[in-house]
Amino acid sequence: MTGLMLLLAGCVSEEPFENTYVGNVDALWHLIDEHYCFLSYKKQTLGVDWKEVRGRYLTARLDTMNAYNLFDHCAAMLSELKDGHVNLYSSADVGRNWSWREDYPKNLDVEVRESYLGTKYKIAGGLKYRILEREYVNEKGQAVKDSVGYVVCESFSSAVSHTGINEVFYHFIDCKGIILDIRGNGGGNLDNCTVLSSHFFEKKTHVGYMSHKTGKGWDDFSSLEPEYITPPEYIRWLRPVVVLTNRSCYSAANTFVRNMKHAPYVIVAGDRTGGGGGMPFNAELPCGWGVRFSACPEYDADGVVVEHGIDPDVVCSMDTEKAKDGVDTMIETALSLIE
Repeated sequence: MTGLMLLLAGCVSEEPFENTYVGNVDALWHLIDEHYCFLSYKKQTLGVDWKEVRGRYLTARLDTMNAYNLFDHCAAMLSELKDGHVNLYSSADVGRNWSWREDYPKNLDVEVRESYLGTKYKIAGGLKYRILEREYVNEKGQAVKDSVGYVVCESFSSAVSHTGINEVFYHFIDCKGIILDIRGNGGGNLDNCTVLSSHFFEKKTHVGYMSHKTGKGWDDFSSLEPEYITPPEYIRWLRPVVVLTNRSCYSAANTFVRNMKHAPYVIVAGDRTGGGGGMPFNAELPCGWGVRFSACPEYDADGVVVEHGIDPDVVCSMDTEKAKDGVDTMIETALSLIE
């Protein structure tokens, strides 16, 4: 087969690489070297020397490999970056690195969470929600009854609309606060993330920056472009909110937490998010395998890269022993924060 050009949106086409085992490995290395947006950052934080990586993977005995071995070889090279947005795709497999969540506590028991939702929860697009009725003894020793809205958002791939959010807030009209549980949310559509977060702001607020690659150099970027959240002309929730997070909050969910850290009545509780602060792009190798990689870095409002996650305001974790009795200690912590 003939060599195939590497094409990227907004970038000039590259010289073609031969469709050989060596040609595909070299094409993959150059694709990352010239267009991946975190090589300097990964070298600084993880010690990844991408030029040294090339030497190791190109000098391997590629002539002894079959196509399956070559795929694993290329996927292993990409895994050196430890980036969940960097993937290799063939018809037989997907190369990935999920160490950003696999090496940490889950802090989520789905069955226990479902027991809090019950079976009669409501659904508004990508949001599951119900009211949690609470009875507790306050600081004065008085028995108190109140209610807290509970929302589970498992993915930003499912639609989140202004109209749907309005209905959720109408349902919670008598609630003193909301728990917004995004644990396990691996991301999805950034528009859904923006729509949901906008309902918790009083005014247009600067929440971060983004920049774009402008050349082949590791540090060839455009100037930082400010990103804002603008409240919609719909209902806004201006009462206490606790956002529950764990290491599996990634990509668009990571951006959502970045945004919500600037909302006036919000506390983020749980574990550090998984990160994924680079907008992914796609390309193709000469053999036809697809490659996805981070191409546009995202920053918080202080200009700090959010690739490796965002810390909560309040650290809390799942007590696995209490979970056996149906108690989610992270939800209970969120309830106590609202109380």
